[in-house]
Amino acid sequence: MTKKATSTAPLLGARALNRATLARQLLLRRTPVAELPVNGAVEHLLGLQAQNVKPPYYALAARLEGFAPEQLSTLMAERAVVRIVTMRSTIHTHTAEDCLTLRPLVQPARERELQLFRKGLVGVGLDRLASLARELVEDEPRTLKQLREALLVEWPDADPFALGVAARCRLPLVQVTPRGLWGRSGQVALTTAEHWLGRPAAPAPAPETVVRRYLAAFGPASVKDMQTWAGLTRLREAFERLRPELVTFRDESGVELFDLPDAPRPDPETPAPPRLLPEFDNLLLSHADRSRVVPPDLKGRSWQGNQAYRTFLVDGFLAGIWKFDGPALVLEPFVRLTAEQRTDLVAEAERTLRTLPGEGEREGEGEGEGGGAYDIRFGTVAN
Repeated sequence: MTKKATSTAPLLGARALNRATLARQLLLRRTPVAELPVNGAVEHLLGLQAQNVKPPYYALAARLEGFAPEQLSTLMAERAVVRIVTMRSTIHTHTAEDCLTLRPLVQPARERELQLFRKGLVGVGLDRLASLARELVEDEPRTLKQLREALLVEWPDADPFALGVAARCRLPLVQVTPRGLWGRSGQVALTTAEHWLGRPAAPAPAPETVVRRYLAAFGPASVKDMQTWAGLTRLREAFERLRPELVTFRDESGVELFDLPDAPRPDPETPAPPRLLPEFDNLLLSHADRSRVVPPDLKGRSWQGNQAYRTFLVDGFLAGIWKFDGPALVLEPFVRLTAEQRTDLVAEAERTLRTLPGEGEREGEGEGEGGGAYDIRFGTVAN
């Protein structure tokens, strides 16, 4: 249950929380890569959602000045960053160091997830499965289909899907390159993080260490917010141990929020430029109460079923979705935009496409609404 703050704690309204979170997320202004290299940004942000290949590239294009996709792709090819299932049982792009520590941190959640598939694992010894799966993927990277087929030889009566889930939950399986590289293609092939990185996993960090990092990237935040981000429970004790070194606030619902004393909390009226975000961006997924970014009347508008849309922000808040329609990048606002907001949004879309060439480019003499070399247009979204 979310703890209510005392009435004397300073109030942070939705705009104040929005600007603070955008500042932590590097979305109020792009940070030059000379100040914060790509691997440092991935570390600061505690990883980037990577359910698909391109979202980490779009996430960094929205946050870093001077970012080029080859910078992240090179780090991945050099095994300095990897793709692995961590928070909320979703794929993230992490630094190698975070891969080896954050995965052990969330392992209890992976064990709980495994219980959902126990009916398909009757008679399967999970320790034996983990040992056999490790041997298989460390001998050579395997697709999930190949791994399932090999495990079925040992347990022919088990559910194949459950066997694959069990391997993923029990082992820190990373997706090997060329999967994830910019401009390359490759099916998902898996090996263990330890084998891919050539070093053993580290012990899970103390919860207090991760609380500080979470607040630096997503704060101010409640205990429930962090539990939502991590997919973990029972983090209240870690926050309480840190209480003497943290500051506290309350939101408009009276929920207690924790923060680092020196973390940025900009004026609520600080201008927030438009930003194009990828599907599943952690900005929209890492709080129990998402109203700091998603206006209440737009709740649920960035999803259809279990699939997230690519979104854009105007004045710091969710304002619409964007997509590619053939050679065009289409911006579909949820709200009426001013002429200035439309102009700024087109300029941001053009900048995104220049940073990440290959999608949305079109040949010929025509120009988009912003006068650039891309076809950028506005569409409509049904209510």
